[in-house]
Amino acid sequence: MTDRILIKNLSATPEGPVSVSGWVETVRDQKKVQFVVLRDESGAVQLVHPRSEESDPIAESISGLAAGSFITVSGDLKIDERVKLGGLEIKLSDLTVVSEAIAETPIAADSSIDKRLDWRFLDLRTPRNSLIFRIQTTLEHAMRTYWIERDYVEIHSPKLMASPSESNAELFEVDYFEGKAYLAQSPQFYKQMAQAAGFGKIFEIGPVFRADPSFTSRHATEFVSVDAEISWIDSHEDVMKMQEELLVAALTAVKNKHGEEIKTYFDVDVVVPSLPFPRIPLAEAKRIVAERGYEVPRADDDMDPEGERQIAAYVAEKFGHEFVFLTDYAASIRPFYHMRDDADQSITRSYDLIWRGTEITTGAQREHRIEVLTKQAQEKGLDPEELSFYLDFFRYGVPPHGGFGMGLGRVMMLMLHQPNLREVTYLFRGPNRLTP
Repeated sequence: MTDRILIKNLSATPEGPVSVSGWVETVRDQKKVQFVVLRDESGAVQLVHPRSEESDPIAESISGLAAGSFITVSGDLKIDERVKLGGLEIKLSDLTVVSEAIAETPIAADSSIDKRLDWRFLDLRTPRNSLIFRIQTTLEHAMRTYWIERDYVEIHSPKLMASPSESNAELFEVDYFEGKAYLAQSPQFYKQMAQAAGFGKIFEIGPVFRADPSFTSRHATEFVSVDAEISWIDSHEDVMKMQEELLVAALTAVKNKHGEEIKTYFDVDVVVPSLPFPRIPLAEAKRIVAERGYEVPRADDDMDPEGERQIAAYVAEKFGHEFVFLTDYAASIRPFYHMRDDADQSITRSYDLIWRGTEITTGAQREHRIEVLTKQAQEKGLDPEELSFYLDFFRYGVPPHGGFGMGLGRVMMLMLHQPNLREVTYLFRGPNRLTP
């Protein structure tokens, strides 16, 4: 293997012989001198080749280069402050075409998102789109670091299940040998199993599946869920405190490492929120929204997307904060395993986290008392027999616990002020997209 140098490291490399590899971005094939902008995964550099009056294989190679071709070059690195691209250029002594590209590219900067997704590998070659996944890496690493420093255990729960993980709605059913299996809608039951197993504090970052025929900007049929569950809590307040600290740690890491690039490519200033995040009970939030002139048009007790935008606008005006916890959701719209309030059985010890008008998380204290849990499941029309493997967790002693699930794509979308999940998902899956 050649001593290939990443382009981002050239600025710290002394003048003299170097070798770099990357994709051809542009070619300026002039009469006396040729210029190539070469990009690798770390940056771009200008290559220069003065034409020879005699036989010139390098000049012939450059003349035949199509954008996107992968090449390896050697030459002399020169510092030249006149060069706009980093004040550096490489005067070529050798050029090898490793892989040729078709001259006509199928997408352009103004192509639709669907067209770009058809050719996602080309779409991701741009510095802006490549940056998205470097940011995501930093975000995930910062969250893992927060948890690991606090002695959490990372788990990987199964995605094939014998029974539904949440409800019978939005399920993907798949053939499984002689029977049927379901793709996991969340790792909920297995997160709670870890509490029964005595793990104490766990997290998981992994795929989940929802057979939801939604075509909104914030829904996908397969997405990455960021989950955590902790034992020995007093209420959902303990879960909210952990999550807000987690997000501050993650956003701080992103801002420190990528803040300038995010400003350059997305014109966004990453805001690290102050602690604690505002908390508003759902009933109060609905009153505030109504006073702002918006009545939530729902038959159930839930908040709708416009209501979430309205309460976020109120919080931004009153508290100067991008986040708000909406707490104390009605038991009628929460899963059977959410613990109900001791003083008012009609509400749960649960919350949604809203970021700039969009819900990114549902969290709660879980019901750990087997007789209460069984009764609540029956009230939701569920058969305890079908939940026997789950209910068994609670028959052998389990501590008070709670946790949350958060959509990674939504976090990325909102952080970078993007219009939809498709822009920030490596390969998006929706009702009408299963490729590439």
